[in-house]
Parts: sequence; structure tokens; C-alpha cells
Amino acid sequence: MSNEVFVLLLLIICGLVMSWGFRVLPRNGWQMLASLPIRPLGNGQWQGLNLTWYGLLTANAYLAALTILIVLLGAAGVALPGVMLVAVFLLALCVPASRLVARLVEGKSDTFTVGGAVFVGIVAAPWMVELVNQLTSDRMPILTTLAAISIAYAFGEGLGRLACISFGCCYGKPLSRCGPSTQRLFRRWNFRFCEETRKIAYASDLGGEPTLPVQALTATLYVGVGLLGTELFLSGLPVWSFVLCLLVTQLWRVLSEFLRADYRGDSQFSAYQIMGLLAIPYALFTAVYFSAEQPPPPVLQQGLVQLWQPGTLIFLQLLWLTLFIYTGRSTVTGANLSFHVHRDRI
Repeated sequence: MSNEVFVLLLLIICGLVMSWGFRVLPRNGWQMLASLPIRPLGNGQWQGLNLTWYGLLTANAYLAALTILIVLLGAAGVALPGVMLVAVFLLALCVPASRLVARLVEGKSDTFTVGGAVFVGIVAAPWMVELVNQLTSDRMPILTTLAAISIAYAFGEGLGRLACISFGCCYGKPLSRCGPSTQRLFRRWNFRFCEETRKIAYASDLGGEPTLPVQALTATLYVGVGLLGTELFLSGLPVWSFVLCLLVTQLWRVLSEFLRADYRGDSQFSAYQIMGLLAIPYALFTAVYFSAEQPPPPVLQQGLVQLWQPGTLIFLQLLWLTLFIYTGRSTVTGANLSFHVHRDRI
């Protein structure tokens, strides 16, 4: 498979998934995936645990990002044990950080922040790779690895915004508070969330109002830059792919905050915007510091072969299940369930 065909396939798959998500997920009925009875309440009632589409879509996004990472690093000749160690270390750091940073910035313990987790990951990634180099016999080229991580992150957060649409979080400003030109531009393309359990309804009292589709804009931009970064990476230009992905994603993180209406802390210039700005010079310094490396040109077929191994596929499935259990259990919504017998069928 040529590099261009691979990128085209990614474009088609991501385009179809995002097109479906933008159309369907704002509709009623696309927040809760299932409810499980966990405790009897009496009178035939059970307390339920809600499993969310947010968790499913988030786990899918992580899975897509890790799949991209395995293929790209495999194409660059990085052995699978090193790839898995880097992935496990970063996820073990960033997934809990997504809650911890939200607690520190927003004062909320039952929410996640991608922005905070990404900042932690950007800072830690070079040293995580160096740690893995000390633990394994095969040395991983640091800048090439960082480039693959930045591409995987762009895909992961881009597709992960579908989860935000489902839960009604990370929402944009109401069109009624925007200027005339913005209202005309998004008059037909906006998001409206009507269910009371969506975050936009209970946190900002904006249920039913047309809002800027910030989640969709972010998803489109991030997946687009991920595709371009993939082409640059496979063409033997890891420095350019790393700088491109980090610059675009972090600059948009700063700019997109001005389009959002959800709570981002008490200051007008949020902590997440500061993190995005700080990440840019840090990433540029990293690119210059490790630019002396001269890795061999990537070979896509090597990466595809590395992906299609029983051990790799089992690892990805277990990781997906773990992430779904962690992110899919809703702690801010509840359910009361009852069961009955269809008397006409007995």
C-alpha cells in the first residue's frame, strides 16, 4: 500500500465517522448508551449505573490514536515493545491527569479535561521516550517518536470531540450572543442540545439554544492536520510533521477557547489557554534539541505488519475495554430502573 492510499483511506474513514457524528450525536437519545441495575431500592425499583456514548467514543478515539502510533512507529523501524511501553506510560500519566487538572482548574472532580492532559503529555513525552530507551535494548529516535505521538494525538483529540458532542460538553457560545456575520455563517450549521442531562443544559442553562459547533470545527481541523502530518511523516519529514501538528493544535486550543461558553475557570484568559501557549515554545525547543537525529526513511508496510499481530490486537482490545470502563461510567447522571413481565406472552 502506498503512502497516499493509506492517507486517503484514513481520510475516508474519519470523514464518514465525523459526518455521522455531526448529524446524529446532538439528537435526543445519544447520550446514554445503556443503564445497568446495581442496587435494589425497593418497590420493584433499582438504582442504575449509566454507561455513556461519551465513554464509548472516547475509548474509540484512544484506540484510533494508538493504532496510528503503532503503524507510524512501526514504519519508522521502532520495535513493538518500545511502542507499547511509551503508550502505556503516557496513558498512565495523561488519563488520570485529565481529571486531576480539571479538579485543580475548575474545582470539579467528576469531569475530564483534554487540554490539561495534553499539556502534561507534551511536557513528559520526551523524557518518557528517554526512559523507555533506558529500559529496552532498541533505542527509539526521540524526535521521530514525538512526531508520531503528535500525529496520533491530533487524530485522537479530533475523533474524541465526537464524545463531547454526545455528552453536550465543550460547547460553543449561543448564536444569539455572536455577531451578525457569525450568525449568518452558522445559521444552518449549529448544534442544539435539548435533553436536560446534557452538560450544556445543567451547567449553563443553554438547552435547546443553537450554539457554535466548536466541537465539529475542532474535530475537522485536528483530523485534517493529522492527515497532513501523516503524509509528512511517511515522506521522511518527522520534524515538519511534529512542528505542524503541535503548532496547529495548540494555537487552535488558545483561539477556540474564545468561542466556547462552558466554564473554563474564573479568569478571562483560561489556564488551558496558558498551557497551550506554553506548550508551543517547549515543542519548538524539543524539535531543535533533537533535530540532529537522522533516522531511516519510514516504510509503511513495516508498520502495517507490526499492527496486524495477535499480541498487538489483544493489547488494543484490552486497552479499549479499560478506557471504556474508566470514562464510560457516568458519575454526574443517575437512573432508576424497573422491570416487569409481559403478561400477554406467558
